[in-house]
Amino acid sequence: MKKLLIIALLSTAFFKAGAQELNAKVQMLAPTVPNINKRNLELLQTTIRDFLNNNKWTNETYLQPERIDCNFVITITNWDGGSSYKAEAQIQSRRAVFGSSYNSTLLNMSDKDFDFNYNEGQPVDFSDQTFLSNIGSLLSYYAFTIIGLDKDSFSKMGGTPFYIKAQNILNLAQNAGNTGWKAFDGLRNRYWLNENLLNKSFEPLRTFIYNYHRNGLDILQDDQTKAIKNILAFLPDLQQMDKQKLGSIFPNVYFASKGEEISNVFSLANTSDKMTAYNLLVEIDPANINKYEQLKKSL
Repeated sequence: MKKLLIIALLSTAFFKAGAQELNAKVQMLAPTVPNINKRNLELLQTTIRDFLNNNKWTNETYLQPERIDCNFVITITNWDGGSSYKAEAQIQSRRAVFGSSYNSTLLNMSDKDFDFNYNEGQPVDFSDQTFLSNIGSLLSYYAFTIIGLDKDSFSKMGGTPFYIKAQNILNLAQNAGNTGWKAFDGLRNRYWLNENLLNKSFEPLRTFIYNYHRNGLDILQDDQTKAIKNILAFLPDLQQMDKQKLGSIFPNVYFASKGEEISNVFSLANTSDKMTAYNLLVEIDPANINKYEQLKKSL
């Protein structure tokens, strides 16, 4: 009986450990800030990592291999000697490709306004009903955004409920006075990323993300020709996007991180498909034309 109880407890512990959605790595840096409290930074690094990894962000159960790999590199740029920190953050998330050891980047976002207050030993938390702290809002906003993008890559428009959760956090944070939550804070901030993700004008890009991964990358190992043909067939859908919106943050961030990968995939194509892909990509994503030049050179 005792043995069965131990097994049950261990099973429960394993279930809980594997239930969360994120597998986040966190790095706190302060290369230019003299006399910063390094112990406080180490404690904060652990607190942020635990907050991201131990919170339950959905009502679903994720097995350990299904957890979403993500990195938060937070660089402190100024410290007031107390609890106030000015910082920048680089947030990345990846998605495993079926049948391979390759991980495909979904988000690579630079947040220049990752400012917060933190006292040693202070818990980080968030609420979907009220604003508690900027650090809790920042982390939960990106947690839901990361999960949303992952969902979009597995089911068509599957990320919408999570972008709405991120929008709710954004709305609650707007009255707290921190930068990056409002439209007039800049063109490449959290407000505009969320606006783009929920804007119907960018639905062709979200649909492409699904098709590119599920009907492209995920079958590349089993049927390379079919995978490449599928991706090539989906590219014209992106021409539906308003050309004036190509410089917006969502397509800009997405193609900046995916351009090289897409080019590498099409480098496996035949000459005709390479040329078609090149012509489409330089029209859809002119900002990253240098990443597609290798296709033209290999013709």
